Amino acid sequence: MTSSQFGPIRFVLAAAFACALLVVLSCTPAFAGDMTLEALSARFPPPLHVQPKLADIPAWPITSELEPEGGPIGYVFESIDLAPIPGFEGTPMNLLVAIDRKGNFIDVSVLRQHEPVFLSGLGETPLNEFVRQYAGKNLRQDFTVSSAYGNTKAGVADNRVVLDGVTKATASVRIVNQTALAAGLAVARAKLGFADPGTRGPPAEVRSDVYEPLDFPALVERGLVGRLRVTHAEAEKLFAGTEGEGVDEDALRSPGDTLIELYVAYLNAPTVGRTVLGEARYADLMDKLEPGEHALWLASTGRDAVLDDSFVPGTAPPKLQLTQGGYPAEMRDLVFEHPAPAGAPAFNASGVFRVYAASNLDPAQPLQVTLTLTRAKGIMLPRITNKTVALDYTLPGRLFVYPPKPLPEWLIAWQGRWPDLALIGAALVLLSVVLARPQWMAKDARRLVAFRSGFLLFTLVFIGWYAQGQLSIVQITGAIKTLVAGQSLKSFLYDPVSLLIITFTLVSFFIWGRGTFCGWLCPFGALQEFIAMAAHKLRIPQIRLPALLARTLDRGRYVILLVLVAAAAFTPDLATALVEVEPFKTAITVGFDRTWPYVAWAVGLLLAGAFSYKFFCRFVCPLGAAMVLGGKLRRFDWLARRAECGKPCQTCRHRCEYDAIDRSGEIRYDDCFQCLDCVGIHADAKRCAPVLLYAKKGRTVKPFPIPVRTGSAQ
Repeated sequence: MTSSQFGPIRFVLAAAFACALLVVLSCTPAFAGDMTLEALSARFPPPLHVQPKLADIPAWPITSELEPEGGPIGYVFESIDLAPIPGFEGTPMNLLVAIDRKGNFIDVSVLRQHEPVFLSGLGETPLNEFVRQYAGKNLRQDFTVSSAYGNTKAGVADNRVVLDGVTKATASVRIVNQTALAAGLAVARAKLGFADPGTRGPPAEVRSDVYEPLDFPALVERGLVGRLRVTHAEAEKLFAGTEGEGVDEDALRSPGDTLIELYVAYLNAPTVGRTVLGEARYADLMDKLEPGEHALWLASTGRDAVLDDSFVPGTAPPKLQLTQGGYPAEMRDLVFEHPAPAGAPAFNASGVFRVYAASNLDPAQPLQVTLTLTRAKGIMLPRITNKTVALDYTLPGRLFVYPPKPLPEWLIAWQGRWPDLALIGAALVLLSVVLARPQWMAKDARRLVAFRSGFLLFTLVFIGWYAQGQLSIVQITGAIKTLVAGQSLKSFLYDPVSLLIITFTLVSFFIWGRGTFCGWLCPFGALQEFIAMAAHKLRIPQIRLPALLARTLDRGRYVILLVLVAAAAFTPDLATALVEVEPFKTAITVGFDRTWPYVAWAVGLLLAGAFSYKFFCRFVCPLGAAMVLGGKLRRFDWLARRAECGKPCQTCRHRCEYDAIDRSGEIRYDDCFQCLDCVGIHADAKRCAPVLLYAKKGRTVKPFPIPVRTGSAQ
């Protein structure tokens, strides 16, 4: 079959591929959970009980026989119902997550996942060990996944949790982390009063160096101690129209008197805490508080009191509620000795209360302390009426400093890989220079072999086996699945090495075509080339397929690509199995550490390459087929040719092991792997037949014709 006959076939295949993508993008499958109430009940046996799924959010409340009147002690839910984040392969994983009512993880387990590295690769054991780390951690903490490529544990904040990652699966476990947190926070915001984490960064921290000696009246006057006075008349107005109206005779007799005067002070701030408690007790209090915890001093004067005889030390004050931004923050009595500060009025009750770090309280933002006023009507079975008053308390910003906002998880992944990215980036720059001016490198055959062998060794060992930068057809099928699901391609950000190579490859399409990646940056392709070198040294006979058979086999990889694209769109589970036609995961990602069928397939393809040069790349690889389609964007015929090439000289054609040169001398860029052999022959006066012939005749020929701009991508 001639090149002109094969061109329309390529065009039809490219058009079919584009049409498949359009069909794919018009589909929107839904993701469903796996669990039932019965299955969950088996996982949470008595004294725990799983209640029916809620109507407002897909979560099952968990109650306990030990707290029959306490309501849910936690919630269990499936991540796919709340955070269907596409994985590396494009399909969201499904985690079963259980949290308690304080936002602590009870358990995280894997129900379903399609990550290639955990399917017959590393197996699910490392993944299960990873998710077990969440137990006991709190959703309000900052989670980071450590990496084998960089130490992310050094210098972390007190509120940060560093989870041990999984080698060879860094991007996948980062997506697992985002899935668990996103699902957990969705339930916590709906049921536990958690604020949206996107509304602000980390809480402000107290400046220990800011202190101004003031007395108690000055603190009140400047607003450093909040005060709220409620008179009898104001209380009577609150209860107007209720059964509590007019039942307080003292209030009716003296409407201008004080029912209660409430004071609140934030003790962590030295100017406030040292004045209210004194130097020694302030130091003692700071020793008692854990990182991220806060202490509030609450006191009252007047007829009513914030704490009465029914108050149990060590518990939350029943009449008071602390909120910020509309979300509650639990506070508990610290049982801390605290005599009244000098210059303060005579209090009828006071206490120091701890606010735990899990509340994520920001002391630099407005706080609200709500006091409940209660009136009872009747003696036998009195009817109770409650009304609330609120004290707004805001401290000046000069007392605090805001720590830097935590970086996004994907950016942390990039920071952890910067040495690898820098080295790979430098290698890509070097490769670009060589490909932009290939004549000098290729003119000396030994120099080209040394450079190419060294670069391919770097690609195989560093980019492939170490940095895990092997591009794969899974990234194409995964992107299709992600887009079909209406999700973004954000998951690609978690694999910075692959994203760098993808970006470079996309740019190279416009300049050199498909060969830049396939010929220089594919680790499995590099491994095949080393197999071919070994076969040459061992004098293994080479099979050069007839042109017609080679062209027929070449079309097979486009069929494979089309099948994989359609499967990713319409039968994702089938696509997960079909992508195993590609041996990259076996040979590169997990270094042949898989079960024997996968290893046998990969080894068989490598052995085929020992007899037929780069057999898999040229006749089977679906990623290579996609690269050819991308190579249609090429704008330059950058491989220099002479008028004598093919007419009559056939030197380059016979020496091209990729069969990428037609009898006419024309380069078929779709089949070219940019090995630069033909460039070296063209540039070397001792190897180029036309130059040698003209030299014998005493004539010269221009050595380096300028590449011409193509009218259209071939």
